[in-house]
Amino acid sequence: MSAILLRGGRVIDPASGANDFADVLLENGLIREVNFTAQSGELDAFAADMGAEVLDCTGCVVAPGIIDAHVHLREPGQTHKETIATGTLAAVAGGVTTVVAMPNTTPVTDSVALLEFVQSVQRDPSARVLAMPAATVGSMGGELTDYAALAAAGAVGFTDDGKPVLADEVMKQALLEAAKLGLPISQHAEDTRMTVGASMNFGPVAFRLGLRGMPIEAESSIVERDIRLLEEIERETKLRPHLHVQHVSTAKALAAIRDAKSRGLHVTCEVAPHHIAFTDEAIAGDPAQRSRRYDTHFKMNPPLRSRAEVDACIAAVLDGTVDIIATDHAPHAHHEKNVEFERAPNGITGLETSLGASLRILHREHGMRLVDVLALMTSAPAEKLHLRRMGHDVGRIQTDAFADVMVFDAAAEWNYDVRTTRSKSRNTPFDGAPMLGKVKFTLVKGEVKYRA
Repeated sequence: MSAILLRGGRVIDPASGANDFADVLLENGLIREVNFTAQSGELDAFAADMGAEVLDCTGCVVAPGIIDAHVHLREPGQTHKETIATGTLAAVAGGVTTVVAMPNTTPVTDSVALLEFVQSVQRDPSARVLAMPAATVGSMGGELTDYAALAAAGAVGFTDDGKPVLADEVMKQALLEAAKLGLPISQHAEDTRMTVGASMNFGPVAFRLGLRGMPIEAESSIVERDIRLLEEIERETKLRPHLHVQHVSTAKALAAIRDAKSRGLHVTCEVAPHHIAFTDEAIAGDPAQRSRRYDTHFKMNPPLRSRAEVDACIAAVLDGTVDIIATDHAPHAHHEKNVEFERAPNGITGLETSLGASLRILHREHGMRLVDVLALMTSAPAEKLHLRRMGHDVGRIQTDAFADVMVFDAAAEWNYDVRTTRSKSRNTPFDGAPMLGKVKFTLVKGEVKYRA
């Protein structure tokens, strides 16, 4: 592999707290040296002797590549929506260097053979592809998959994402078996018995639009149930299971998670950028902004919530209750979304907009430090998902770590244009939305995978 020198940038490494100007030398897929000095250029001669390419990072932040813990790549079986190749092209355009693929493919990723398929270099990924295979066979909520075999093949956790594990005894057994391997169970918290026929958040907007709504209790009740199961397991065994709650969207669920953390239970959670960017009023449309009523680009699960719930999510990010920002990138073809609101599939794309939306909302509008926003997207996913323990030294800018790096202009203001997307699909509510922070370079394994 060739060497690359990232010259003149401001290195922000949340894992170590570093935040200063430095030159960073990459070689053979690793970070060889990080040189903090008042006189930039000390590595120039060394880099020249190595024949290194020099990338000018003046005026930019050099940070660990984003680790997106919740991504749908649609392969195998749904390649009209996305492929691993196109999904990871979209990822690197957004500064994302590692994605964790969800198992709701066709067929469901519930075996070693399918897990190996998803992680294969033959799928032509531009970013690192890790995966959480299904927690139960076929994601049907019954028989557990072979956790030990899947872990040996590289699984970083288990989930029936999109389909919650509803049966108490199955969820408890899943937490137990995953705990023996030191891996999380990642739960889509939705009591689907409360959401039959629902297509958006329950409340006045749904009433006004004539749509059936999902009550917040559908989310919070599953979170509360899962926390009770954690307590039972810790009381009955010496194990300490890890529950990761996906795309939390309600104050009540966040309160349960906050309380569980205060009692020392091993609970982590994620929030998606769209759940802090939009309220359910977006579905009603805004004639002043020429936005359409019943726009299916605002349909996802969990649904967009009320202003109070959005504010609760932002507050939970700011107070540290939320561990990770993850996109729930869920591409769909145009013809699938271009139907009546109730009939449209849930989900939006998000890999190219997560940095820009998160920085605008959390850093600019709510005063969160840049390093803390970046931590939610880089070092925190690496830590909370135990990636370094499993041999994936990502999420940090330090000597001998993997050379997965993003370089971005933190002051750049721009508007996302979905026509430029690298994804196969264009189902995003962020088309035209203001962004803060523009990716200039993305490097994976020491190679430039995106160049603005």
